[in-house]
Amino acid sequence: MSGAGGASWQAGDARPLDPVALPGEALVSANGIELCYQSLGDPEAPVILLVMGLGMQLVAWPDAFCARLVEAGFRVIRFDNRDAGRSTRLVWRRRPRLLLAIAKAVLGLPVRAPYRLADMADDAAGLLDALHIERVHVVGVSLGGMIAQCLAARHPERLLSLTSIMSTSGNWRVAFGKPAAMRQLFSRPARPDDPASQVDHLLRVFSIIGSPGFPTDPVELRQQLERAVDRAHYPRGQIHQLLAIAAAGDRRRELAGIRVPTLVIHGADDPLLPVAAGRDTARYIAGARLQIIPGMGHDLPPGVQTLLLEAIIGHCRAASAGA
Repeated sequence: MSGAGGASWQAGDARPLDPVALPGEALVSANGIELCYQSLGDPEAPVILLVMGLGMQLVAWPDAFCARLVEAGFRVIRFDNRDAGRSTRLVWRRRPRLLLAIAKAVLGLPVRAPYRLADMADDAAGLLDALHIERVHVVGVSLGGMIAQCLAARHPERLLSLTSIMSTSGNWRVAFGKPAAMRQLFSRPARPDDPASQVDHLLRVFSIIGSPGFPTDPVELRQQLERAVDRAHYPRGQIHQLLAIAAAGDRRRELAGIRVPTLVIHGADDPLLPVAAGRDTARYIAGARLQIIPGMGHDLPPGVQTLLLEAIIGHCRAASAGA
């Protein structure tokens, strides 16, 4: 198989040594790889496909959040992107040079990467094919928002609606966060092979990028992060995904072709992707509605979940009625 720039890659082991699978979790073949997914709710209900962000697993979508969508009458499908969780891990034969890749992307130069955002969008379309689902409401956060945007542009016939949360258009002029947030994004745990150190590192990251107006209980957050690390933490996959973002470059022209009902949500106090990135995204998608949440950063604390649920449920119901 070949990725961006002609660089070759191959599928690696999709599972950790001691996977902690969720009830109803399954693997399917899609777009030449295996994707791990979980389906919740009535199989006959309208589907909301949840696409998670950089390096995050399907369990990063809070259980209570998913349950509320099910209660609202939707079938919810959450999945691990490639190079995350229990989905296929890609082996790239090149040494990742992340900072150089970002510098090239900012200058508009070609970037070598094991794959692109378009490949990750095609993964999502392949998952729908494997599950025999024709059309869905797609909700993505951060990197997941970028993937959802690409899905809407590349496979418009599969979407009933698009919701892009704390994401960006690929316009680097509006996408750089605060220095402290960027440093944490590129930092490593003190002991990379120690699960406890991995959790401590993730706690530091969320302490920087989290929502100042919606604090998360630190005990609850640690439990969530321990669950993810125990399940299938894969830091190298995050580097591959960052390269995919860099290789995709500026996607504003692609966004201009999206014609599905679109809701763009962004935190006014996001330190990682500034609110200007959300405004830019909404500007280039025809008819997009922009909702800015004061006090929201780059995470999904309970208070933010409540506001997101109200917005997403209303948006999806309106799009279904229009369809």
